[in-house]
Amino acid sequence: MKNKGWLRVTALLAMLIPVGMISILSGCDLPLGQKTTTDKQEAHSASPNSRYHISWTMHQNVPVPEDAEMLKYVEDKFDVDLDVWNLENNKYESLLDMKLAQGAIPDLFRIRQPQDLLKYQQQGVLAEIPVDMLNTYAPNLMSVIRENAPAYENAGMIDGTYYGIPVINPTNIYRTPVVFRQDWLDKLGLSVPQTLADFEKVIYAFTNDDPDGNGIKDTYGLSSEGMNVVFGAFGQIVFADQLYFSIKDGEQVIGALQPEMKEALQYLRKWYRDGVIDPEFITGENKGSYKHLSHAFINGRIGMTSMGNYYHWIQDGDYVDWSYGSNGHAVETPVQSTFNVKELTAKNPEARVVFGRPFSGPYGQRGSKGYDMLMSFTAIGADAVKEPGKLATILRILDDVSANPDPNEAATLALGVKGKHWTWTDTFPQNTVILPPYDKMFSYQNAIGANLGMTVPLKQTGRREQWASTLGLDQDGIYNSLEVATPSLAKNGAELIKLKNKAYISFITGERPLSEFDDFVEEFLAIGGAEVLSEANERVSD
Repeated sequence: MKNKGWLRVTALLAMLIPVGMISILSGCDLPLGQKTTTDKQEAHSASPNSRYHISWTMHQNVPVPEDAEMLKYVEDKFDVDLDVWNLENNKYESLLDMKLAQGAIPDLFRIRQPQDLLKYQQQGVLAEIPVDMLNTYAPNLMSVIRENAPAYENAGMIDGTYYGIPVINPTNIYRTPVVFRQDWLDKLGLSVPQTLADFEKVIYAFTNDDPDGNGIKDTYGLSSEGMNVVFGAFGQIVFADQLYFSIKDGEQVIGALQPEMKEALQYLRKWYRDGVIDPEFITGENKGSYKHLSHAFINGRIGMTSMGNYYHWIQDGDYVDWSYGSNGHAVETPVQSTFNVKELTAKNPEARVVFGRPFSGPYGQRGSKGYDMLMSFTAIGADAVKEPGKLATILRILDDVSANPDPNEAATLALGVKGKHWTWTDTFPQNTVILPPYDKMFSYQNAIGANLGMTVPLKQTGRREQWASTLGLDQDGIYNSLEVATPSLAKNGAELIKLKNKAYISFITGERPLSEFDDFVEEFLAIGGAEVLSEANERVSD
């Protein structure tokens, strides 16, 4: 008889980077990874005495030790040696490209930016993944994608050949938050701004009216991340690590090239001249370490931002979730502050934050940056297929650690050892609760070698996500309408982004007159932008 189970990995995971929250669709009598003799012979049929050495890349906030216990758990389960490449997430692409330049190709190849799939395929460092092998050796993973994100199933195909398994993040239905210092607003007698005009009033007050009360003019309204909400008030997103496209009059357009951006730039140019924008905006709000921290906000330089994601801005008591009580049982407890708020209140215990809806512009438009639902790709390195049976083994492991149909095993692979790292609640449906001291450790899963898998597109029903929905974060997001690169974008994208950023910074700082905006557009189109747009619109017509 087949089981149906359902698992929500919640409880204090707000203290961690969200992993693929695990929900179980349908089970089978033999959990994946618990191989029969026939399975093992099939995986190793061409070289029965081999023990595969598999290099593995993954999302990391802290390094995975070579002797991590859950890494060993997976190695013993599949009779393999795993070599996790510790590539810092903030510098992932540059560190990976350095490895590739030295001739090393990971077997399990994480492609963090979806638009890089074509680039790596053109470099010859990716293996073709036969669809029949995916269906045979990663059946649970592919079933989850087909059932919950069918539009993305073939996103990893290039010229009819499968190169990347799409990583769909279900929490990306929530846009980046628009965050203000509530205590500053209260002190100055101001409300959360609803319009661009309201926002202008607030940021001038944040700059000129001493909101921190120290008697020194050392505060500003906003920095780089807040600028995207200004651009959003004109319908586009500009500052990002990719070119943001949108559909306009039935065609793909690049947001940074649209004429309405000149009007947005007029505001930013004026605010910069008046000293309302943090002069350090050019180097960004994050000054190192965890990439979603706005140090400009944490350190009290600015009173508004749109940095990171909703789970980076939880305040004490925002909602109630499960934790491990002193009585030895799971208890419902008000959540504690996370990331930006935790850092902010450690410096200033009186500080408070509030989320606002993206303020509307002069034509009724509004929005903040939405992260693509297609978050990344998981691929196979070109060298992996040179060893008979190795591809099948990698797919089996990926399936097991990403979409295991057994609730207990799924929780173990994601969170560690039951009774040591986590336990179940006594409620129904059951929830997982992280045990002390791991409930207070940043990214403890990396430290123990757990959560090796990829995020899967299962609906998130945890209390954190319910809280995000009550805030309206599933509305007013501006998403990139071109999620996968075209050949010319793969070739010219980096140079185009560099030109775009340089031009926008020059327009904002006054180094370049706004009368040259059209010249910038022409230059952008001339160095490859026109070809990118042409290919993007060919894809739409297809």
